[in-house]
Amino acid sequence: QLQASGGGSVQVGDSLRLSCAASGPSFSRYAQGWFRQAPGKEREFVAAISRSGTTTYYDDSVKGRFTMSRETDAKTVYLQMSSLQPEDTAVYYCAAKQTILTVEPNTEARWWDNWGQGTQVTVSS
Repeated sequence: QLQASGGGSVQVGDSLRLSCAASGPSFSRYAQGWFRQAPGKEREFVAAISRSGTTTYYDDSVKGRFTMSRETDAKTVYLQMSSLQPEDTAVYYCAAKQTILTVEPNTEARWWDNWGQGTQVTVSS
């Protein structure tokens, strides 16, 4: 089970940190990801971290502004978002999928089989 938190309403240029806490065993066997969904749009990939925790992946739209990290002992992943823009407004979802070490996370939402409940991020100009 995944529990996302940390969303809120901010101004353009502000920062936010989202958290996603996992419950259950074997956290280190999972790749984790962040997706977002704006009103009227499909859920889109934002960032992911490999099962090993050594590699992160970002959509081009957030590269250089968002950073994903993981605390294995705390069973928590984070998404540090900076230089937020109105187009970043969306419900943000964390996701997880148990994988083997050689499999890279997929940017397609249908690949992921565990989802958190979502947290709203609103960026106003």
